[in-house]
Amino acid sequence: MTDRDTLRLLDAGEAALVAEFGARVDPAVNDRVLALDEALRADPPDGVTETVPTYRSLMIHYDPLVLDRAALAARVTALSEQAGTRRAAPSLWTLPCCYDEPCGEDIAAIAGLTGLSVERVAALHAGATYRVYMYGFAPGFAYLGGLPEALAVPRRDRPRPPHAANALVVGGGLAAVGTVPMPTGWYVIAQTPARLYAPEQAQAFPVAPGDLLRFEAVDAGSFAALERRAAAGETVARREAFPAEEPR
Repeated sequence: MTDRDTLRLLDAGEAALVAEFGARVDPAVNDRVLALDEALRADPPDGVTETVPTYRSLMIHYDPLVLDRAALAARVTALSEQAGTRRAAPSLWTLPCCYDEPCGEDIAAIAGLTGLSVERVAALHAGATYRVYMYGFAPGFAYLGGLPEALAVPRRDRPRPPHAANALVVGGGLAAVGTVPMPTGWYVIAQTPARLYAPEQAQAFPVAPGDLLRFEAVDAGSFAALERRAAAGETVARREAFPAEEPR
């Protein structure tokens, strides 16, 4: 651990405390965030209303009329020292996806930006293992680490029109899974029938921060069949045990 990764406690208004662990997008830093989150969820102090993990920090919302800021800070510091790295073992999820147009509606643009063939772009994206660092921006929008460097295209200068639901996107050196249609500055590389946001299910967000994702290419016909099954409430993503190594 470096000085940059030392715990810092920052106020976010009068009812939230941010526990910041560093300035890097790194699995070890994110593990500390998740370890603290798990420790707080296991034994939350009275007055804590919500915790929000990010790449490198945990925002802790609390009721200042119930919980004193100094008491919360002391509890967070103690739990951080006790928790260490993340305790719960992550899962590995395999999500089917289609790179063919119209699902991969921007894949030709990505190929043009990278100088690669469309087939190579799809193969690189599907051949990587990704870490889910955090949810943000929209319900179930999952920010991923592990994108191959060859696919690290910049964001668009201007947002494109709304993409389809459950789009797989890249931009700014990052990858993500977008769950709801919306305009975006990212490039749509593929689409998955799997739902990372399923409000109709008992577990609306089946994939947890810290879990790993892989993408499995399917053709347009298979995608359409899987989409019908997912729309009917079936889980089309596969969940497996955590492998030995993680992506950055």
